[in-house]
Amino acid sequence: MEPVFTSVRLKVVVLFLVTFQIKTDVTKAMQVTSSGPQTIQKAQGDTVNLGCTYTASPEDTGELDIEWSHVSPDMTQKDKLILSYTGGQTHYYSDPSLAKRLSFVGDPKLGDASISFSGVRLSDTATYQCKVKKAPGVDMRKVTLVVMVPPSVPKCWVEGAEERGGTVSLRCKSSQGSTPLSYMWKRESGGSMPSTATQDPQTGELLIRNHTDSNVGSYVCEAKNAVGKAQCKYSLHAYNPTNKAGVIVGAVIGALLLLLLLLLLIWLLICCCHKRRYEKEVANEIKEDVQAPESRPSSRHSSFRSERGYHAHPGVQYSSVRNHLPSINESGRGTSQPTTAGENPLKLQYDHRYGYPV
Repeated sequence: MEPVFTSVRLKVVVLFLVTFQIKTDVTKAMQVTSSGPQTIQKAQGDTVNLGCTYTASPEDTGELDIEWSHVSPDMTQKDKLILSYTGGQTHYYSDPSLAKRLSFVGDPKLGDASISFSGVRLSDTATYQCKVKKAPGVDMRKVTLVVMVPPSVPKCWVEGAEERGGTVSLRCKSSQGSTPLSYMWKRESGGSMPSTATQDPQTGELLIRNHTDSNVGSYVCEAKNAVGKAQCKYSLHAYNPTNKAGVIVGAVIGALLLLLLLLLLIWLLICCCHKRRYEKEVANEIKEDVQAPESRPSSRHSSFRSERGYHAHPGVQYSSVRNHLPSINESGRGTSQPTTAGENPLKLQYDHRYGYPV
């Protein structure tokens, strides 16, 4: 039994020595000792330091190699190397717009591999990894950078009338700012916040019920997020309530007057149309009553020939009628003129339509 017991004791001692040696090696191995926050929130345009201090063990005798990488959110993709320090030289692997904003804070050989990130942008939001290697030791640290937009100067206004006895709603809103964005109303002058006031930090509304003169004063609204804050002011008043009955009566009377005016215009248009139609019908009736003028004889000779039925015949001599025409009086009766022997006097009558005898 004694040899067996001795063997067991020997195994326990060996296991203890191995465990002690492992703990000693771990303690003396390369360690990144930065204790800063793992997530850093910064305003757009600011400069941020991503900490990465380290301590090497005496056994770490290899060449110092420091790498800063942009960690890909997709686990299936490789991380993107942006900056390194090898052989006493700094190397940049990112695009020029990013490379000129990166630099080591101190001397990487002296245990400080922290970098400075200037003029941060929204696109710089990511997780970055610092990896320090000095064979056989190696260690790493990850830091998440969140770039945010500070809130812009908010706008303060009131919704509704500031009437005594009514409900007043003060509103506050910033047009820019990264979420989460919160609002807080405070009373700047006139006393403490009204007892009937309630506010919503998400929407920026301050609701005051049963408004009185004691609520009059200056109120300040502050918009805030993790990287900044801004504020605006509003001066609250208290007015007498408007006469709603008078407003309603005035609106009704105004509507009736407008309706009467429209009816008057319609009546005038109808009268105008009827007048034009009547004038057009009268003009058409006058045109229908006028008779067409009769054709006028071309000359006295043609009228005389048609009355007597004379026709010119070859070989027959005719005497002039002008010297033998009877005189015509106003009554239309002809008077006899002396005639030559063998000629019969012609009887002519005055025609009022043509203005000469026919």
